[in-house]
Amino acid sequence: MIATIRKAWGIPELRKKIVFTALILLIFRIGNAIPAPYVNTRLLGQYIDQMSTTVLGLYNVMSGGAFANATIFALGVQPYINSSIIIQLLTIAIPSLERLARDGGEEGKKKIQSITRYATIAIAVLQGWGYYVLMNRANILTANHFWAFLVIVVSFIAGSAFVMWMGEQITEFGIGNGISIILFAGILSRVPTLVGQMFAGLRAGTLKWWMVLLIVVGVLALIVLITWVNGAERRIPVQYAKRQVGRKMYGGQASTLPMKVNMSGVLPIIFAQSIAMIPATVAAFFPSPAEGTFWYGVLQAIDTKSVLYMLIYFLLIIGFSYFYSTIQFNPVEISNNLKKNGGFIPGFRPGKPTTDFIRKVLNKVTLFGAIYLGVVAILPLIIGKAVSVPNLAIGGTSVIIVVGVALETVQALESQMLMRQYKGFLE
Repeated sequence: MIATIRKAWGIPELRKKIVFTALILLIFRIGNAIPAPYVNTRLLGQYIDQMSTTVLGLYNVMSGGAFANATIFALGVQPYINSSIIIQLLTIAIPSLERLARDGGEEGKKKIQSITRYATIAIAVLQGWGYYVLMNRANILTANHFWAFLVIVVSFIAGSAFVMWMGEQITEFGIGNGISIILFAGILSRVPTLVGQMFAGLRAGTLKWWMVLLIVVGVLALIVLITWVNGAERRIPVQYAKRQVGRKMYGGQASTLPMKVNMSGVLPIIFAQSIAMIPATVAAFFPSPAEGTFWYGVLQAIDTKSVLYMLIYFLLIIGFSYFYSTIQFNPVEISNNLKKNGGFIPGFRPGKPTTDFIRKVLNKVTLFGAIYLGVVAILPLIIGKAVSVPNLAIGGTSVIIVVGVALETVQALESQMLMRQYKGFLE
């Protein structure tokens, strides 16, 4: 990775893109340090720390700690991610959107992107208003009047729109996927704080040396596993029949149909975690029940450190993995495309037999990918329970995002360097 960045830095065009990306990330970090008016950030930080094992804690990690400080970028990329997922699902459910995405070409992509932007603003309005209500009920605001409401909510909406714009600028003029890189930068910015807390725990005696060692070994094992599985794919052999068009003969070559093991990325973990945390999030807004009562037992059962939570979390990850793989990889469509282009899988007739075989392989690959995601998500929970550090509940999500985006960015750099070499060779 370091060698790739060094080589890319030696190319003037890529150097400009790297510098541009770094400047956008610098602006993002500056925005993360500017708090919205009328908010007591000290009380808010304490409140979010108490809710670290709920959905609010997940939002705080995804925003790079901006959520706990109510900065102008507190909502981060969450509204854009949510709107992208919603539009993606609606594209499958609504025939007109499906036709626009499939047959609209470049113009169709621009229209869907425009719809996604409007949906991002709508979601930012809802989340900004909900965030204001949350802070108002917790008596975190320094002023409670309409002007304070307007300034706070508009700051959050404008910040979310600006983050979306910065992500698009990185995608167009920088390196890699802009939204992913901003999410990567936000999560990575919390690493020094977490390391400092770990050393403070060692000095205070709340953490033992073997606990820290277990956390470090667990994180390194996750990084190795994620790196190994990220590039893994199942390749189905495909043969193309020879066909004559005019005086030329086409086809006759062999190829492969690749299926990524982790086809759906980190989305199943994010959705499963958000849903699994809903009971604990709702319970956190009510007074704690007395020990030994029925509701106290229920609260312990739905806690993010309980075995029941881990089991439900794991099953939800598997369910969402199958859901997203079905959305992204349609065996019927793939089979029809192969048939149109004169391709076939050796040993299977075109049509239904080919579709059934692709679906069977897809189910097996998805099962392995789902189990892998489940292990990545559950391992930090188990380590957190062993060392009594509940904040590790969302560690698996953070690690898989950081490693995945880093690998994706390096691949983008390598592909751009390869294109430049081909360009120079042709010229």
